[in-house]
Amino acid sequence: MVVATSKQTSSTPLHRLAITQVGRVGPGLAEKLAKLNIESVQDALLHLPLRYQDRTRIQSIGQLQPFQDAVIQGEVINAQVMMGRKRSFLVRLRDTSGTIGLRFYFVSQALKQFFEKGAEVRVFGEARPGSSGLEMYHPEYQRPDQVQATEESCLTPIYPATDGLSQQRLRQIVGQCLSYLKQQSVTPLLRESYLPPTLQIPLNQALAFVHQPPPGTDTHALLEGLHPAIQRLAFEELVAHQLSLKKLRDQTQAQVAPACPASQKLQADLINQLSFTLTGAQQKVCSEIAADMQHTQPMLRLVQGDVGSGKTLVAAMAALQCIEAGYQVALMAPTEILAEQHYHSFLNWLNPMGIDIAWLSGKVKGKARAQALDALASGQARIAIGTHALFQDDVVYQELGLTIIDEQHRFGVHQRLALREKGRGRFPHQLIMTATPIPRTLAMSAYADLDCSVIDELPPGRKPIQTLVMPSGRRDDVIERLRDHCATGQQAYWVCTLIEESENLQCQAAEDCAQLLTEALPDLNVGLVHGRLKPQEKAEVMAAFKAGLIHLLVATTVIEVGVDVPNANIMIIENPERLGLAQLHQLRGRVGRGTAASYCLLLYQNPLSRQGRARLEVMRETQDGFMIAEKDLEIRGPGEVMGTRQTGLAQFRIADLLRDQPLLEQVAQVSDQVRSQDPERIDAIVDRWLRQAERFAQA
Repeated sequence: MVVATSKQTSSTPLHRLAITQVGRVGPGLAEKLAKLNIESVQDALLHLPLRYQDRTRIQSIGQLQPFQDAVIQGEVINAQVMMGRKRSFLVRLRDTSGTIGLRFYFVSQALKQFFEKGAEVRVFGEARPGSSGLEMYHPEYQRPDQVQATEESCLTPIYPATDGLSQQRLRQIVGQCLSYLKQQSVTPLLRESYLPPTLQIPLNQALAFVHQPPPGTDTHALLEGLHPAIQRLAFEELVAHQLSLKKLRDQTQAQVAPACPASQKLQADLINQLSFTLTGAQQKVCSEIAADMQHTQPMLRLVQGDVGSGKTLVAAMAALQCIEAGYQVALMAPTEILAEQHYHSFLNWLNPMGIDIAWLSGKVKGKARAQALDALASGQARIAIGTHALFQDDVVYQELGLTIIDEQHRFGVHQRLALREKGRGRFPHQLIMTATPIPRTLAMSAYADLDCSVIDELPPGRKPIQTLVMPSGRRDDVIERLRDHCATGQQAYWVCTLIEESENLQCQAAEDCAQLLTEALPDLNVGLVHGRLKPQEKAEVMAAFKAGLIHLLVATTVIEVGVDVPNANIMIIENPERLGLAQLHQLRGRVGRGTAASYCLLLYQNPLSRQGRARLEVMRETQDGFMIAEKDLEIRGPGEVMGTRQTGLAQFRIADLLRDQPLLEQVAQVSDQVRSQDPERIDAIVDRWLRQAERFAQA
């Protein structure tokens, strides 16, 4: 092992000590490490394992099972270049129990020399069926006498990686950086007294442990992330995340927003034309929004409401308060079908009041787009509704006072930021809506910069949706029931899902399904809607369905949000086991909007996985969106529930929101303590754990 040992290096703080000071890290390797945000020795020490592998024992080749990760050791009995569709290097390895192939899709002189006939080698990889029997593809390899003692005595860490940087090389680099901890410490930034008593472990000790768990470590606690050393690091990371969001809130509230006095006329005009009254929950949330918008501090409010709870009307009330004060409103939705639904709702409510609304989406072109842009720039249009097209460079608002973002977690952070910057010097109030109930513990961490309101009451008269679960083998029975149901004048949805991500394949499945149902139900008018239809075609189909001209609407999951047809009170969802609970709940919410009894039939394919069975059981047992969200978090994890893999939200190095829920209350308390007692440390704590991620939080 080679490390820099000069007096200057040993006295340099680890966060200022460049990674190039580590032995054999040249400019090329440093460039690859920079892609992982590793630029200093401290960065490398905070590049924490994703998981661990057990390489502490050697598996006999004869006992290997397909798709099993294993360490094997044996003698090279043959090695040759194989010509075929793709040139490869195939090594045959033998121990006393059998043989296996090691296949590499590159050939170098060094590789040939390493695997010379008769050489004893140790490799690690996944055994898979191949053309020569069981094979390992590109396994890690070394001589038995090169194996580090740690590999034989403790679990092996697996790190987040990038192209051209192997796990072996990362482990070597981290190992070299760990040697610096013998000379100096990573600066402790949280007071020990802030930590829970069981987690008062020195930072150096915790870091050394997670990178190289010593022999005798409780394997279960390590793999489950429950070891005190892991929890200690997770606690500090969660505090850093909280501080980052609170810092963002402080920065936002230091900006100036347009003051919008409580609406005296427009809101009353809207309420008077409605055929129903607002629920108590809607009234409460409207009051909270109205109070926020009267101030020159920007409103930052998240409104959670279950499917059908009336969030769109709450958004319209907020928009009217802004318009009456002389400002414009932008409402952005993630899909065109949801944006269109909002557009039509606002048209119905606000057009009679003489309020002009501009419609903008990626598919609005030419003269129609030019007219919408002119209306916004001149101030003629008081509201813009659309998709990401609302923040394109050529979209100029006369004076934007409020942005309303529906299903925020579906947008990238850059998109949200770009819309906010349309305020032209003023910081618009921000209202964020979601029909995906967010478990309280997750909201505490993911939305610590927002005030939260909950619409926890459905409009009166709504009847519970009966959810039935049935195998796909009973499809014919279902079709017969549909025939009887629609013969009474009622309508239904048939939702097609595919496991593939391809929109084209999903659309093809929906087209095939619509054709089959049309043939099976000749007396019914079957409609079809999917993502490949042109906006005008889609609008025509939806209008016909809403008017009752279509009995049965076959659709992909594009109808997940934004479709409101009270007469449609039965939904069949094919292959529901392939969807997450939140999406299933959203889909089910398309029915149950009228006063008649409503049904959702989940038509699943056997065999069901344990996870698939768990999802369907939850759907059958409850319609409580928050309970479903908790279960979804439990089954799938926070990254899937929040869409955070796409947006960068809640991407932790070692913390896990589900696993670490017991820490979150104390994390919130400690973040407040740091803000009041150690404000000078906030930037350092945030920079240590978030660095690149923090700038994305600016949305």
